[in-house]
Amino acid sequence: MNLRMVGCSHHQSNIAFRERLAFTPDQAANALSAWQQSHPGVEAVLLSTCNRTEFYAAAAGHSDAFTDNSLAEYLAGWHSIPLDEITQQLVSLDGQAVVEHLFRVAASLDSMVVGEPQILAQVKQAYELACELGSAGPHMHGCFQAALRVARRVTSETSLHRHRVSIPSVAIADFASRIFERFDDKRVLVIGAGEMADETLRYLRDAGAKRFTILNRDPGRAQALAAQWQAEAASWGDLHRQLVRADLVISTTAAGHPIVTLEYYRKQIADERNQRPLFILDLAMPRDFEPAIGEELGTYLYSIDDLAAACEQNRKSRQRELPRAERIIGEETSRFLTDARMQVSSPLITQLRAEWDVVKQAELARLLNKLGDLDQKSQEEITRFADRLVNKLLHPPLQSLRDEAENDSHTSLLDALRRLFQLRE
Repeated sequence: MNLRMVGCSHHQSNIAFRERLAFTPDQAANALSAWQQSHPGVEAVLLSTCNRTEFYAAAAGHSDAFTDNSLAEYLAGWHSIPLDEITQQLVSLDGQAVVEHLFRVAASLDSMVVGEPQILAQVKQAYELACELGSAGPHMHGCFQAALRVARRVTSETSLHRHRVSIPSVAIADFASRIFERFDDKRVLVIGAGEMADETLRYLRDAGAKRFTILNRDPGRAQALAAQWQAEAASWGDLHRQLVRADLVISTTAAGHPIVTLEYYRKQIADERNQRPLFILDLAMPRDFEPAIGEELGTYLYSIDDLAAACEQNRKSRQRELPRAERIIGEETSRFLTDARMQVSSPLITQLRAEWDVVKQAELARLLNKLGDLDQKSQEEITRFADRLVNKLLHPPLQSLRDEAENDSHTSLLDALRRLFQLRE
């Protein structure tokens, strides 16, 4: 199996770079569909979140059209970015490194906030989208299903997820609390109605906030989330009024471009607010608010990257559980790779058994015919003897294949067995 990943994340790329490569759900669907048409036989899954854009691809064999460079070119070309502008900040992985990385991502070990639950849902959604579009095949099925299993193990066998944390929880605890001493008298505007919006509402409610307004392009989704949190739902056309009256704004849309520009904010919002403090947490990718808005008087604008220091403190507080989680990653990576190699060996094993069975049946027929009349019990005993003999003769080469599969050196043994027993490809 030829497995590759090309992408970027918060580890090596700032938010300005990441938003250039970010995909909305619709863009991801279109990109995967186009990839299928231009690269038949090459499976693909596209994961795009606020902290990463990663393009996973797999094929049965090697191909000049399936390289790190071809994946990078595809990402760059989709966004009309010259390749040489992004190559220095892209990470490329192949083989086992891809498996280990995906497992760490799904288990939230690679997240900005270690142990946050949203990434598992995002990995699952990316995989399910690829399944719906048909761009995920047997290799991606095995990889991503194993990643989901790994995440469940880390959740159940460590305490990394025991105390619920997320990017919104860190932002509220470390940033909003510096600006506001209390939240029960503040108006909260949540723009967007997805999982991140729901997570933010949970922490603000726990922090004492009581007055919420949900605003979304889809009024039905806004009303549904508002009903869940006893909040007010507002129409998209009411954005101006809601920004003027809000004390805290949490924005989590998938608009693909700023919904509030600096010019709009200065002309339509700032004067009416009269420098009343406004806390804005922009969790969208690309960002919903132009960064320069944060320079306006009384406006405190934070994006994902502003949380880095607080997130590092969160990682240190969970340091004790990380070795246990990493051991799970190692065990599951070894298990996955061994299973994948055994799947490569399976056709040869089946063929070897089938050809030996043909020889066995022919020799049994010759022997039983030569021995003449035998009772049923004797015939069955001779047949069992032949079965045991073949199984014992096959056991050493098959056990060697299993051992070599664990050590990633089974390919040469497969070739040797084919030549030794004259098996066809």
